[in-house]
Amino acid sequence: MPGEVNGDGGQVIPRARVEIDPGPAGSHGSVRSPADAVAARPAANGHVVSTPSPAPGGGADRSGSRPPPPDPAGVVTRLLAAVVDAVVVVVVAALLDLGAAGARFLWSPADFRWPRPTAAVMVAVLLLVAVVYLAAGWALTGRTYGARLMGLRVLSSRHELLGWTRSVLRALVSVHWPIGLLWCGISRTRLSVADILFRSVVVYDVQPYPRHRDGIPPTGPPAA
Repeated sequence: MPGEVNGDGGQVIPRARVEIDPGPAGSHGSVRSPADAVAARPAANGHVVSTPSPAPGGGADRSGSRPPPPDPAGVVTRLLAAVVDAVVVVVVAALLDLGAAGARFLWSPADFRWPRPTAAVMVAVLLLVAVVYLAAGWALTGRTYGARLMGLRVLSSRHELLGWTRSVLRALVSVHWPIGLLWCGISRTRLSVADILFRSVVVYDVQPYPRHRDGIPPTGPPAA
């Protein structure tokens, strides 16, 4: 690098390097320093073109926000849905009893007697119907008839459908120990005993079609 000698101590003082850009013909040249040269590059016609600095964060616009997940349901709404489901189970069991009596009558009209099942048989039939009814609703759509009336949906902790295995197990626990539902009134996260055991949640979701992978309720029915 060129420099000049200081007469006092003989020390060489580096001289600042200044470049002059001649520019196009008929125009005045411009002076630029080496710092400017770092952020510039020569173009094909001899002009100096500034190199733009990269945008922070890779230049990608990630400002898009997703809607929040649905809110967990409260104990009152869940109790109302459970009452509606209990009524549905009783009606379905009664219809099955009528169907069985009708089949017996058609098979042997002369010897027909109205069936009088014992209390144990009636309770077993009610429990079986309740388990099948709840498990089928949760596994297929995430909701039963009572949940649909109250605008609720039963999903996994990742906001996906439970699947048949967890739906059946959750239905067994819910039917044989229904008092566990009251725990959602004490829990800060509004989880019942069945929710804690099987990692499920009951959320407010009035949409007819759930989206099971991104945890976000849909804004409308899926495209055909």
